[in-house]
Amino acid sequence: MRALVIDDSRAMRRIVGSILEDFGYETRQAGDGQQALDVLEEGYLPDLACVDWNMPVMDGLQFVSAVRSNPAYRQVTLMMVTTESETNRIVRALAAGAHEYMIKPFTADAMRDKLALLGLLPVEMCL
Repeated sequence: MRALVIDDSRAMRRIVGSILEDFGYETRQAGDGQQALDVLEEGYLPDLACVDWNMPVMDGLQFVSAVRSNPAYRQVTLMMVTTESETNRIVRALAAGAHEYMIKPFTADAMRDKLALLGLLPVEMCL
């Protein structure tokens, strides 16, 4: 499995990336939505993209919309991983095409549970 971790915080990219690697993912990172689109355009097609909302250049919602508007990226599962906890933000992200929404701070167990719901974990890791 492949994942793209998109967050302007290097520390958060490392945390999320480390958790995903523990679950067997190969990960790449990007510091904003535009960098993430560049990674996709270079041919790295992840199974999962974990997307922060608040980033410079291109925010997470703009990234989700851009990915959803491109049929080449249809199979990428998008999960917002953000501090934004207002209901209207969650609704906007899901309406734009995000599959799941996780609010920071979170635990590795919470990430595992979200990935299990999305069908993105091996069965043995769901137990």
